[in-house]
Amino acid sequence: MSEEPRSESKDDPGDSAAPNTLDWRRWSILAAGLAVFFLFWFMDAPAPAVDPAGEEFPLSDAGKAALGLFLLAAIWWVFTPIPIGVTAIAIGVFQALFLIRPPEVAFGNFMDPAVWFIFASLVIGIAFTKSGLTQRLAYRMLMTVGERTSTIYLGTFLVTVALTLVMAHTAVAATIFPVLLAIYSLYDAGERPTRFGKGLFIGMAFAAGAGSIITLLGSARGIVGISFARDVADIDVGFFEVTYYLAPVGLLMTVLIWWMMLIFFPPEKKRIEGLTEVAERRYRELGAMKRDEWLTILIVVGAVLVLALQAMVPALEPVSRPAILLVTTLLFFALGVLTLKELEEIPWNIILLFGGAMSIGFCLWQTGAAEWLAITWLGMFEGAHWLLFVLGLGLFFVVMTNVIMNVAAIAIVLPVALVMAGYMGVSPHVVLFVALVATGMPFLFLVGAAPNAIAYQSGQFSTWEFFRTGVPASIVLTVVIGFSVLVIWPVLGMPILAG
Repeated sequence: MSEEPRSESKDDPGDSAAPNTLDWRRWSILAAGLAVFFLFWFMDAPAPAVDPAGEEFPLSDAGKAALGLFLLAAIWWVFTPIPIGVTAIAIGVFQALFLIRPPEVAFGNFMDPAVWFIFASLVIGIAFTKSGLTQRLAYRMLMTVGERTSTIYLGTFLVTVALTLVMAHTAVAATIFPVLLAIYSLYDAGERPTRFGKGLFIGMAFAAGAGSIITLLGSARGIVGISFARDVADIDVGFFEVTYYLAPVGLLMTVLIWWMMLIFFPPEKKRIEGLTEVAERRYRELGAMKRDEWLTILIVVGAVLVLALQAMVPALEPVSRPAILLVTTLLFFALGVLTLKELEEIPWNIILLFGGAMSIGFCLWQTGAAEWLAITWLGMFEGAHWLLFVLGLGLFFVVMTNVIMNVAAIAIVLPVALVMAGYMGVSPHVVLFVALVATGMPFLFLVGAAPNAIAYQSGQFSTWEFFRTGVPASIVLTVVIGFSVLVIWPVLGMPILAG
């Protein structure tokens, strides 16, 4: 059974043009991105943003250029006139050529520890496949969920969510991805993407985000957000308090994601006849667990335990999370689970994508463009009804977390939002938890979260299809945030209004 993707993504540049024929679509998209960049480069500086205390935040020339560069990257990433990794390289090149930031800084972000965390997560996924754990997990899952494609959707999403309760959603996506490839290989033997394939992989990426908000182990954003809330608003939120308030929201979003996949990508087949029998037979053929499978499990479980203990053991807090996860890479190769062949198969297109995402995120932050955007946006709601302010805040977080890393989005926006909440009469608890929910589910761009980019490797969907699906999903998320503020959290006892 092959576990390679059945097809390549349909948005590879140049596919639609015959040899020696000018591809007008491709060049039009390239030109549109450049036009937007130069529009921002040459335009006059806009009015300064003003916070509730009356302090002004002007947008610098570098900040203008950073906004233009971000829009250029967004256009190229969605419509892919060139590979997404090459667009990421362009982000560093433009910063260096147009003196937006020093080149050693712009390109240095490509080696940020967060990028190495993603690298290590991808290696874990490769180890699961090479060792044989992928097939074992896939067949066991299919034996449990049965032959209905709708329940296969739900089963894979629930397993993804369950794993995010104890490990980072990036590692979860890298682990579950080859399992989904194995499942999909039993569904369709053709070469073209299918609706079931699109729903399976896009839904997995969305579910990884929904699950990652439930505990502090799902990502680093929760700890960062709690730290800001403690420093700015003098509130202290505990480990289990996060789960108490966010588990209902994460589970609700998981069910809604399942429904959305059934609506947007109804499987071509209602059932896969004989699937359970095939899965049982192939599971028996695998025989007993082998050395590499046991080693892979022990190595990954060991790393996950250390990462989990970081949230409970103060002495472990300073230890780098990427370094902990990279120990798994060292052990896989040292113990012979992986070889040079697997190292050469790492999807560097995805690694470059996140290097570029880190670079543009830090660019928006360090030039003041992100802060100017946050204050300008939130300032529009000064004097409005508190619920409108909360929904506007949630929407801004949803947008920002799709274009810069979620930790950066929290670091930039949350302090401003906590100050604004005092003027709007909103409890800081609401602001914090809205931030944690919204930044956990970037449904628009591949760069919003590593699971999005990992799912893209399946070749089942294009960046445009992902964006098109993510728009209604983001609207649903905003509605769920409003429902949480009005119904779920008050029932659970969260203070909604200040005072």
